[in-house]
Amino acid sequence: MRITPRVLSTTFGIAIGLAALLPHQARADGGTLQKIKETGTITLGYRESSAPFSYLDDNQKPVGYAMDICTRVVDAVKKELSLPALKVELTPVTSATRIPLMANGTIDLECGSTTNNVDRQKQVGFTNTHFLTASVFVGKKSANLHKIDDLKGKTVASTAGSTNIGQLDKVNADRKLGITVVPVKDHAEGILMVETGRAAAFVMDDVIIAGLVASAKNPAMFALGDEAFSKPEPYGIMLRKDDPTFKALVDKTTAAFFKTEGPAAYAKWFTQPIPPKNINMNLPLSPAMAKAMKTPSDNPDPASYAP
Repeated sequence: MRITPRVLSTTFGIAIGLAALLPHQARADGGTLQKIKETGTITLGYRESSAPFSYLDDNQKPVGYAMDICTRVVDAVKKELSLPALKVELTPVTSATRIPLMANGTIDLECGSTTNNVDRQKQVGFTNTHFLTASVFVGKKSANLHKIDDLKGKTVASTAGSTNIGQLDKVNADRKLGITVVPVKDHAEGILMVETGRAAAFVMDDVIIAGLVASAKNPAMFALGDEAFSKPEPYGIMLRKDDPTFKALVDKTTAAFFKTEGPAAYAKWFTQPIPPKNINMNLPLSPAMAKAMKTPSDNPDPASYAP
């Protein structure tokens, strides 16, 4: 696979401003596949610190579970369009920029850890679920923060543009906790705020927190809370909305991947040491996720994934 890194601004305002200007917007008459055929390029959005889904290795190359899935989709597009020399461009995205960059045609697939929910399906499309997660908080072990109510009156960080910060805001208002919510640009900044004492806790998906803690300088410093902000929610590879031809190809490809390679790919990234620091997430395949792999779906309803 030929890969060309592309450096774009990842600020939310610029992403919105470019929406009407970028030349790579999907053609209305042929959608994403026509755009790819005309340009000879497919553009993948990736995250820089969402291990093990999408993150940078020692060579600053995006790797991860979601990147492996997107690679299979790229192979399927090459075959579908008879473009063996298809060029792959890589564009970094954040929680705040990923949806605008998808909607305006800058990226064709978002290979990361994006929650699929009803509100987001009004703006973008998703392919079959590749992970199920719940929203939790992490703080310093010495702070003895166990329940959400223990965060009362404290400063708590969460990633801007994520579902987690919305869940934190809602619980804060509903329980009248008086939490000072601080949006951060990415997950790495959130865990750093806890580490340096600028925030009492960081709210994010359990698997993301597990990866951040495992790769921290002193993992023993941290402790996860005992109470979740949400039910388990589905992650999906994001694509543009109202593009049935491309979605059908991506759905077919990911369904085949999960049924044939899914368990092995999951084990590779979640139960074994991963680069660059050989950390181990120690997250065995859950019954709910095993079910999702056998019966692939883009359903945003958490209840539909009960084993």
